Amino acid sequence: MDERSYADLVALCQFLPGPASSQVGIGIGVMRAGVLGGIVSFLGFTLPSVIALMILALFVQGLDLSDAGWIHGLKIVAAVVVVHAILGMAQKLTPDLKRKAVALLALVVTLLWQTTFTQVGVILLSAVIGFLIFRHQEDESEGRTAFPISRGLGIVCIVLFFGLLLLLPLLSEITSSRWITMIDRFYRSGALVFGGGHVVLPLLEREFVPAGWLSEEAFLAGYGAAQAVPGPLFTFAAYLGAVMNGWVGGLIATFAIFLPAFLLILGTLPFWDSLRRNSKVRGALMGVNAAVVGILISAFYQPIWTSSILAPIDFALAAVLFSMLVYWKLPPWMIVLTGAAAGMLLTLI
Repeated sequence: MDERSYADLVALCQFLPGPASSQVGIGIGVMRAGVLGGIVSFLGFTLPSVIALMILALFVQGLDLSDAGWIHGLKIVAAVVVVHAILGMAQKLTPDLKRKAVALLALVVTLLWQTTFTQVGVILLSAVIGFLIFRHQEDESEGRTAFPISRGLGIVCIVLFFGLLLLLPLLSEITSSRWITMIDRFYRSGALVFGGGHVVLPLLEREFVPAGWLSEEAFLAGYGAAQAVPGPLFTFAAYLGAVMNGWVGGLIATFAIFLPAFLLILGTLPFWDSLRRNSKVRGALMGVNAAVVGILISAFYQPIWTSSILAPIDFALAAVLFSMLVYWKLPPWMIVLTGAAAGMLLTLI
């Protein structure tokens, strides 16, 4: 690949929802060897952490984590890391009052009506608002890049992406199948996340912990382990799926959360030049991006904040960890270890 093609691919992956690093890896494989190349590069990039986290999940199933002090420390770590990720997203995706208003609307609606269809409805409404408000936005990009995917395949993938986003919740309600519900929840989490792996945490926790699919302790134990395992944080889904439904569940969860990334990359590569020059499409996506910030803040408040910051000492620890992460620029795994140790100490006080 030349530098221009790589830069365009990175720009596209930042433009799309999903795990940007994994999408770049998939895109490199696609540009080198078509769809099969994308699958191979995806496996090489994610398989090591998927295997490690599924093995951990099988051990966690036999442990009682409910009274572990370090788990409470991990709850506070999770709150801190997600706050940092959302603040970075908000600066980038809601820089003006109009987009802040869209994010606020999404925040209020998703807090007050926590249903399966609320998130999808808010996304669609925000796309319409963005189209109306930002459709005259000027394009500053230059040049053109060719991608080795046919437009026919691209259209099929885009139709599949939106079709599954709308049909999976309906199938889940109609059939009451545990497997379809699990696929739906992982698919929606993978389809609605911008900004990297850490911001998927509140969506996944809201989908599975309150519904009783797994305990909050098991959820956070896996999150702490995912910080220490190399690879994209979206592979945390493999751990969750394995805790809930064994190794088959881990594989299905991994497939479901990464499927939107595959469909979007294959669907948008042939149209990338046209899309980024279409002011109406860019306007709609600006509205969607702003709404995602509000959705994530809502999911962060309930259940992450309400279950982790229970006393003044918890907030004090969160402030220390936030400073370590943001101002001292320490790596996330170090924040995880510090938080877990502090949680154990708090139980002794």
